[in-house]
Amino acid sequence: MKLQTVSIFVDDQQHALEFYTGTLGFEVAADIPMGEHRWLTVVEAGKPDATQISLEPKAHPAAGAYADALLEDGIPCCVMAVDDVQAEYDRLVAEGVTFTQPPSNLGPVTVAVLDDTCGNLLQIAQFHG
Repeated sequence: MKLQTVSIFVDDQQHALEFYTGTLGFEVAADIPMGEHRWLTVVEAGKPDATQISLEPKAHPAAGAYADALLEDGIPCCVMAVDDVQAEYDRLVAEGVTFTQPPSNLGPVTVAVLDDTCGNLLQIAQFHG
């Protein structure tokens, strides 16, 4: 069994697509019109078989309430692994990304938390040895 797709609930799919591909560096895996919204997924660059992230619209009331509550409480909706948190933090700050938590060494992991500009916080993490 393998995790195929996870959802991140976003305020605006087009804006999310631009941020997740243009700023974070993901690639489009699927972009299929589905009425008012799209089946829109991104995947780690160069790894088409990696777990896809569905940039899911907050159309369902429960999805919006869930995402809004996490954001209000300062809780990241997911963790994304990076090789070097400080380097990624520096790169993203230079691109204008807002962080709610700068790199923090927590022993076995160094983490930072950023605002995805789409209604979510994301944690980036570098796991140590």
